[in-house]
Amino acid sequence: MSASTAIGMVSESLRNLLVGEMTITPNVPVTIMAPDEPGGGSRRVNLFLYKAQENPSLKNLDWQVKQGEPGQLVPPPLSLNLFYLMTPYAQNDPQTGNSTAHEILGDAMRVFYENAIVSQDYLADGLLDARHQIKIMLNTLDLEEMSRVWNTFTQPFRLSVLYEVSVVQIDMLTESERAMANRVRQVGIPDVRAPYRPPVVEGVNPESAVAGSTITFQGAYLDGWQAYVTIMRQPVVSGQAITGNSFDVTLPGDLAPGFHEIRVDVSHVFRKTFFFEVTT
Repeated sequence: MSASTAIGMVSESLRNLLVGEMTITPNVPVTIMAPDEPGGGSRRVNLFLYKAQENPSLKNLDWQVKQGEPGQLVPPPLSLNLFYLMTPYAQNDPQTGNSTAHEILGDAMRVFYENAIVSQDYLADGLLDARHQIKIMLNTLDLEEMSRVWNTFTQPFRLSVLYEVSVVQIDMLTESERAMANRVRQVGIPDVRAPYRPPVVEGVNPESAVAGSTITFQGAYLDGWQAYVTIMRQPVVSGQAITGNSFDVTLPGDLAPGFHEIRVDVSHVFRKTFFFEVTT
């Protein structure tokens, strides 16, 4: 789960990662400021969040079960990709110029490359139970768009690289939650009461017998209907009136031992096939 302050937590986590993993000496301060904002110091690496964009693949998520409350549904969170401008700062050397800034940039880029997924050691506390990992990806940007970004600042262009960080999710307020609807407790054929209750043959008793025996078919709502029975597609009963919820059928005496297919039809409304064993 992520609060509405998750964007700031991501910036804090990225700073924690750079501070903890950069090895250049002396240590380089890490700031989260606009490039033209004063007070950052002359030697540092700066992260500037210049764009937040909705994640297209997580844009149409369905409602989700609230963590820790299985009976409560929450709307899908706002899923964002964040875009950062990383800029190194260092005083120019009379001989090597911007090389110190280039060293700082290289070390910072190594950190993000080696830690493409931010480990929990550097995550802000509010992101420890987030649904998705925080992933860092180097983002290529053409010179024209880079120029448009820098033209918004009062400072001249400095060497910078861009990173895309995903995915950051912001949960909706608790007022948007709703209780989960009651689940279906029983699945089956509905009990149709109008205009009639359809007949149903549920079973046969016994399930095995010798040839010539009388067997009984049992069911529900059979009274007043007519039974049609075939054994291995040979008619045995044709239009027998049913009284009550059962009816008897006498097996032919010449049935060979083994399994036989008995097909029961009740007034061409209900039909079912049974497998009956003729014993010796």
